[in-house]
Amino acid sequence: MSFETQSETERGWPLSSREWTVIGGASALMALTVALMSVFVATPLAVVNDYLFAAPIVGVLVYGAAITGGHLLAERGLEGGDTGVAFLGVVVLLVAFGTFGAGVISFAPPAERLTILAVTAVVVTLMTAVVATYVYARSSTFESWNRYATVAFVAGLVAIGIGTFVLGQLLVVGFVCIFLGFLFRLGWEIWRVRDRRVENVALQTVGVYIAVAGVFVHVLQLVMRVLSRR
Repeated sequence: MSFETQSETERGWPLSSREWTVIGGASALMALTVALMSVFVATPLAVVNDYLFAAPIVGVLVYGAAITGGHLLAERGLEGGDTGVAFLGVVVLLVAFGTFGAGVISFAPPAERLTILAVTAVVVTLMTAVVATYVYARSSTFESWNRYATVAFVAGLVAIGIGTFVLGQLLVVGFVCIFLGFLFRLGWEIWRVRDRRVENVALQTVGVYIAVAGVFVHVLQLVMRVLSRR
């Protein structure tokens, strides 16, 4: 069953220099995020998750606010030509994702942390490639995927909110919903790059980065769980 509507849009191969610029920029930001996770895990920032997720909904709201705020700052700065504001927004995003990831890998033995990050990077790269291939292989618009992402995020917040105070089993449902939200957002961002829905390359780079980073921290948690059961 296809999620996208049937209106036709343009597609092309090979990728243009503009598309490679977005991919390269998002990849560089993602690499910096992983590096920050490796650094932050040896600092007091590694225990931030312990306090925030003592009540899961608090952690989700705090990180959600940080990511949304960072994105809005970056967007405002890039659209208004204010480099300082844009830089601040990107820094907020890097610190938010870096801190969260550091908290996740802090539970792994130091000798295994780089392996865990590397495995996660490979899995996320493959997932991104699959989503991108699907988007580029179809001529239809993926505009609706942004709506699906929003619905998934809201459903995730509701599930985690209920799971925090009433039914703990819903926490897993919330995790899955938010994970799907980032996947839908990734597909939507890739489609916007494909069809040049946003002319500002830097702005699209940040959008793709946020989607990939969101997928990354969720896969990171799954990899941690799998390895902890060995």
